[in-house]
Amino acid sequence: MHIGVDAMGGDYAPKEIVRGALEAVPTLNGHQLVLIGDEHAIRAELERSEIPHARSKVEIVHTTQVIEMNEHPVEAVRGKKDSSICRMVRMAAEGKLQAVISAGNTGAFAAATQLRMKLLPGVSRPGVAVVIPSFTGPIVLCDAGANLTPKPHHLLEYAITASAYARCVLKVERPRVGLLSVGEEEVKGTSLVQQAHECLRTSKIINFVGNVEGRDLFRGSCDVAICDGFVGNVTLKLIEGLAEGLFKTIAKEIALASPELAKSFEPVVKRVWANHDYAEYGGAPLLGVDGTCIICHGRSDHVAIRNAVRVATEYLDNDLNTVIAEELAKESAANQTTK
Repeated sequence: MHIGVDAMGGDYAPKEIVRGALEAVPTLNGHQLVLIGDEHAIRAELERSEIPHARSKVEIVHTTQVIEMNEHPVEAVRGKKDSSICRMVRMAAEGKLQAVISAGNTGAFAAATQLRMKLLPGVSRPGVAVVIPSFTGPIVLCDAGANLTPKPHHLLEYAITASAYARCVLKVERPRVGLLSVGEEEVKGTSLVQQAHECLRTSKIINFVGNVEGRDLFRGSCDVAICDGFVGNVTLKLIEGLAEGLFKTIAKEIALASPELAKSFEPVVKRVWANHDYAEYGGAPLLGVDGTCIICHGRSDHVAIRNAVRVATEYLDNDLNTVIAEELAKESAANQTTK
């Protein structure tokens, strides 16, 4: 299968994107990597690469346009049809690519995906699923920004698709699903949350454990946390900033207290940071589209891109879309039985 990478997307493109793609070549497990973007710029980075044996393992598809990070998503998709994002998604829609990865304009990538690619049966709105490290193990947060104003049944779709992701990729046997709210009681939260609570509670497919609060994300109260895209994106960015700030503060205080102590603690701090660094988890899949779409952080470096390719291969190797479609069909059949 072919995995496409937007070589022009992200704050550090194309240098870090190409480097990360080349580092991922040994882990492709038989899949083919395709770099999409300005061929001259891509080849220049390939020539500078310190991994010469991997250069011949990637294909290049030339494009003439780039969607910048500050452009309006829908307008950019409609106006820049030969951009790396649009060409890559079009190739996926035509079956030439089985997975697509981009650290570029998230809105444009999501818009292009939803405009060009079909949705899986039973999905009306796809959601971004982000793996968040907690003190008891990773959890899946969905939606992290694809749909800012969902309907209650969309959150049920997120619960089903994200549960399948947690089971297949994170190897959680029966993922516990929590609905992110301002209180544990089912009457708490907005009208959306209250209606979604009823949808999740009556589902025969998911393992719903009720409402969870923000602090519960780090207490092991659930394996999958469901919310609208606005809340999810704010939560994600808050966690990223807090984790980065805490680690920098701790490292600074240790160094000020004792340089010798700081040096001895350095390996420990690095290990802990690796468990909480977004780059180690690669990208976030857009669950529900008929294909494999991995959305990466705009600040992704070569480590994040390498891991994003790993996530894409795991998605493909686990045939996750088939699992998701089967779970959605079960939910539909259960609803028909109860009517």
